[in-house]
Amino acid sequence: MAWRSALSKNLQELRIALSQTSPGSQGARDFVLSSYQELKKANPKLPILVRESEKAEAKLTARYDFGAETAVSVEGMDKAGITKQLEELVKRGESMPRSTESEGAL
Repeated sequence: MAWRSALSKNLQELRIALSQTSPGSQGARDFVLSSYQELKKANPKLPILVRESEKAEAKLTARYDFGAETAVSVEGMDKAGITKQLEELVKRGESMPRSTESEGAL
């Protein structure tokens, strides 16, 4: 679970796209309801954006330094699967080039 506090060290921004009503976004809605506050508390300066749209495919988008982005579909996944995908995005950020060595989002 140490990866949760590494979000702001390895990511510049996290975007969560989901549908308010789609069954495929149920896991994403559950994830946001149960995990957003914990993630924000551990990473208060990191922008965590939740974007809802009626026809949106559930996905996570991580933005790293120098504008690099990685998006992964989480459509149809449960909360545990989404958590695993986010953990992999954070780990990927460990190997990404950084503009500064300081912790925290800009």
